[in-house]
Amino acid sequence: MSDTSVTPTGLGTDDPEYAANLRRATLASTVGSALEYYDFALYGLASALIFSKLFFSNLDPSTALVASFATFGVGFVARPLGGLFFGTIGDKLGRKWVLIVTILLMGGSSTLVGALPTYETVGIWAPILLVFLRLCQGFGAGAEQAGSTVLMAEYSPVRRRGFFAALPFIGIQAGTLLAAMVFVYLGTIPQDLLLGWVWRIPFLASILLIAVALFIRMKLRESPTFIVLEKQEQIAEHPLREIFGHSLPSVLRGIGLRMAENGGSYLFNSLAVAFATGTIGVSRSIGPIAVAVGSFIGMLSVPLAGHISDRVGRVPVYRFGAGVLVLLAFPAWYLISLGQPWLVIVVIAVCIGFGVNTMLGAQCALLPEMFGNQHRYLGVAVSREFSAVIAGGLAGVLGAVLIAKFDGSWVPLGAYTFVLAVITFGTTFIATETKARDLTRVEDALDDKRAGLVDAP
Repeated sequence: MSDTSVTPTGLGTDDPEYAANLRRATLASTVGSALEYYDFALYGLASALIFSKLFFSNLDPSTALVASFATFGVGFVARPLGGLFFGTIGDKLGRKWVLIVTILLMGGSSTLVGALPTYETVGIWAPILLVFLRLCQGFGAGAEQAGSTVLMAEYSPVRRRGFFAALPFIGIQAGTLLAAMVFVYLGTIPQDLLLGWVWRIPFLASILLIAVALFIRMKLRESPTFIVLEKQEQIAEHPLREIFGHSLPSVLRGIGLRMAENGGSYLFNSLAVAFATGTIGVSRSIGPIAVAVGSFIGMLSVPLAGHISDRVGRVPVYRFGAGVLVLLAFPAWYLISLGQPWLVIVVIAVCIGFGVNTMLGAQCALLPEMFGNQHRYLGVAVSREFSAVIAGGLAGVLGAVLIAKFDGSWVPLGAYTFVLAVITFGTTFIATETKARDLTRVEDALDDKRAGLVDAP
């Protein structure tokens, strides 16, 4: 921590107290990100590989897969509600305590999934309880990642904000990697044993991550920019009104930027695994291996993309990541359809590691910088979670429907990926460059652009 870059509080990063708080914020955000994406990757892989047999065993295989992904999508329906609820509280009362509540709600719901009875035991109550826990999990997750994103951006030294804000998102890759490795191992276990009780262990193990995250967050201090907001008595009375009124153009740009990143993430982390395994017939372990390799690449590409965004700007880096998915959309699904295990691994790993995660690395600083200090938490939460419903939540369900309707053809899946990627690629041309923006400003970045304080990208 010898960097002398300017901090949000005007100190140098060699200040001992600031350095200690920055480490705590990084740990708190990283562990929370790891838990969220461990939970979601775990659930996504379970939806692709085993939940259709456990909770929808009364349906034919194709319908059961659609129903399984539908429960996965239900969690996304609750995310905007959680984002609105906790985002408003986070902008009025602070970031720290919201992050404590969300980690308990999100992680507790995931743990309880491991204790659910199956359809064979209680019938229709099994999927009902599964849906309820997914709703609870989504409600907590709706503000968890937004809070972590805002917290790290507000703690990070200004000139290296892209890099520092991206560091906790290594937790996303670590959580996804851990979930994928778990399913690689589960793929070696006999089917009857896996569906009997072994599938429960990864979900019950979530409680360990909850304990670590809670311990770290209890020691965390409030965000420095929120403290400035309190001291200047600038806390918004009605952040919801500001977000859906004045800041709606910023929110819409945030949603557009997330379409390829969030949608692409769930397309290649979950749907591609289901397609390769259930439709093409590759081994059950290949999909999780591919996701694990992509996540390992992401542990390097996410902070690298954040670092590069500190040099050349957030928007060019984001545009590059979106461009990767535009170019690979059709070739990727065609190559997966060939059924060659090594090709499946390479394609999924490249799309996740270099396409999705390049966008994510730039996004860590970009989204918080887009919004003013009074409603930043809510703005990031709404942008993230409404896009998560449209892109990530529909990806599994719509993809499973397309697979069933078009007899396993890869072409509709390529077209779907291409549309999401083009939306994000186009949005980068109307987004405002935000590199090194002062996060104590109460105006949105778009207001700076309208006032001529920044240049168009």
